[in-house]
Amino acid sequence: MTKTKTVSKMQEAELPGLEAELDPKPEWQPRYPGSGRLDRKVAIVTGGDSGIGRAVAVLFAREGANVVISYLEEDEDAQATAEMVEEEGGKAVIIAGDIGERDHCREVIDLAIRKFGQIDILVNNAGEQHPDKDITDISDKQLKRTFQTNVYGMFYMVQAAMPHLKPGAAIINCTSVTMYKGADELLDYSATKGAITAFTRSLSQNLVEKGIRVNGVAPGPIWTPLNPFGGASEEKLEHFGESTPMGRPGQPNEVAPCFLFLACEDSSYMSGQVLHPNGGVIVGS
Repeated sequence: MTKTKTVSKMQEAELPGLEAELDPKPEWQPRYPGSGRLDRKVAIVTGGDSGIGRAVAVLFAREGANVVISYLEEDEDAQATAEMVEEEGGKAVIIAGDIGERDHCREVIDLAIRKFGQIDILVNNAGEQHPDKDITDISDKQLKRTFQTNVYGMFYMVQAAMPHLKPGAAIINCTSVTMYKGADELLDYSATKGAITAFTRSLSQNLVEKGIRVNGVAPGPIWTPLNPFGGASEEKLEHFGESTPMGRPGQPNEVAPCFLFLACEDSSYMSGQVLHPNGGVIVGS
């Protein structure tokens, strides 16, 4: 495991939170044996330290990939995820920093090339959210910050990766069920997820002639550090996931297989599409 760090400490209130402190712990463990679907592939997973990103990184490793784990500054979680990747037989590199900064995204890509010599899969998973019951409570700082992380970060990562992506490469963007059905306390977050879906569909058309597939995953309520560490109000958190037809929140390892499917040759005839692991909520595609 190699670690690179390029970020100064931020206030805890601005962080997505530590999975190491979450109780109960999210379920990240892959649910089935690997079958070599990502042998000799190199994947970058943003927000790979915990939650969905952790589950994706570990599942990719089980399927034969080496993984670059990009995260903000949750060192303990990132190191634990890297160890999990290596237990699955993959090589892991972790790098801390803000994907909302173009220069850092270039550093992530440069690290992947230095360590592994190639990039086959880019998973744009990192995101942040802040609940507000009244639109007038959303500060200018928060609005800019949410878009900078959730939208600008994806543009920056793709722009930095493009010189290294070859035919057969896959880009997978994490959008959200909130893009389709809305969320009364997540106005800015939901708006970014709408932008991500539009970006996914447009980028898929832009890159199809290059042989690069672009798809998305739109999770429903998933038990990760994002919500209990400030991403949801206490009222919403008390009944988190209960409104889904399945009546419960999902687990990260119930979402990761969607990313695997879109990363490997099983989805070779799919681009511009979005998968919906959301507990049974019916939404428009």
